[in-house]
Amino acid sequence: MTNLSGVIKSIQNIMREDHGVDGDAQRLSQLCWMLFLKIFDEKEEEAELLNSNYKSPIPQNLRWRNWAKNNEGITGDNLLNFINNDLFPKLKGLNFSIQENEAGFIVKSVFEDSFNYMKDGTLIRKVINKINEINFNRKADQDQFGKIYEDLLQSLQSAGNAGEFYTPRALTKFVVDVVNPKLGEKVFDPACGTGGFLTSVIEHVRKNDVHTAEDEKLIKETIKGVELKPLPHMLCVTNMMLHGVNSPTNIAHDDSLSRPIKDISASDKVDVIIANPPFGGSVKDGILANFSKSYQTKETADLFLVLFLKLLKDQGRAGIVLPDGSLTGDGVKARIRADLLSECNLHTIIRLPNSVFAPYATVATNLLFFTKGQKTKEVWYYEHRLPEGQKAYSKTKPIDAKEFEGIKKWWNKRAPSDVSWRVNIKEIEARNFDLDIKNPSKKEELQEFTSAELIKMLEDSFDETKKILAEIRGVL
Repeated sequence: MTNLSGVIKSIQNIMREDHGVDGDAQRLSQLCWMLFLKIFDEKEEEAELLNSNYKSPIPQNLRWRNWAKNNEGITGDNLLNFINNDLFPKLKGLNFSIQENEAGFIVKSVFEDSFNYMKDGTLIRKVINKINEINFNRKADQDQFGKIYEDLLQSLQSAGNAGEFYTPRALTKFVVDVVNPKLGEKVFDPACGTGGFLTSVIEHVRKNDVHTAEDEKLIKETIKGVELKPLPHMLCVTNMMLHGVNSPTNIAHDDSLSRPIKDISASDKVDVIIANPPFGGSVKDGILANFSKSYQTKETADLFLVLFLKLLKDQGRAGIVLPDGSLTGDGVKARIRADLLSECNLHTIIRLPNSVFAPYATVATNLLFFTKGQKTKEVWYYEHRLPEGQKAYSKTKPIDAKEFEGIKKWWNKRAPSDVSWRVNIKEIEARNFDLDIKNPSKKEELQEFTSAELIKMLEDSFDETKKILAEIRGVL
């Protein structure tokens, strides 16, 4: 079996020598389009064995086997020129619809916003040769690489804004386990990022329900995602292929908020929504017009919540991530929460520590679980606490799946405790549908200061006030 962890580390080290690649996000993007072509080529080898009439949507000279597979193939400036002036323009220019050619459509969608960041053709050849050490048709390599790919995606958490597209694996698995999607149910993630929730659903359904080739086909037909940003879309498509979905045409490169809510029909509705929608950002021009005036807000998480309510079938289930800011607030926010509670049974809110999504987001977040078509009578809260002795989650100490075992045991045998409590709908209505309800058994921790420390803090505050007043006088 290939030492794939060593192969990937070697690739990363080679890329660090190239002055065109800057940071983890670009390294992963560069690696991903190369891996995609390699994986795609090996999937085509399978297709050719099964169908002698198979025709690749990729021009012959651009297929991985014809320019990359030979370790003694083109290199240096010739390779760089080929990639920049032939490979990328032609793959971006493929003109296939899903109906015409599924595989060709996937290739085009992956490359339409991809880039070759590397500037040194000799280093590119070294990376290609390392990738050729992996055999994705060999199950041992495939399984091992699936785990490594998850580690690569996790590394995005320290890659600036790119980190927003990754939801910790332990969290996605817990949400999927308790929502429990079944084979044949339509499952949708309208902001799928790198595909963490969707691949967790695939693993969950395979483990519990899949027995035949027809079952496998049904997985592809019923699990769907949409992602707006090019990098996570490419990472998600590759992730789905690594999880056995050879033509992931159900991963759309689009904006889920770009369609008028009123145009959602019965055929668009789904059984399960599992998602971590973007929050804290503002929507682009024209998006608000897709929502009625009573729902118009620039907070993306709130707009996605409105979308979820419209997309769920009667008795449909959802498990989603929302920030504290969506649980509280008046006006539009309160109206959206009122609709959530009247149209759905919001049965559970898991309150998460601030550092779950660190470092790209340190706001407090929550997991909300609800069922469409049943009014909320009471909401159960559970406060998920950091492991004893740990002050925060980090890249080296992320949230772990074992931490959710206690919540899973509590899930079907609920009782109040020092970390769980329930709130009646009457109390929530009296709070103007404010759902930001703290643990009643948790005493507020007051930080103690000495007299000298308090005096110093006051002096610093006065000094700062004097500076601000002086600046104001200067302006006047």
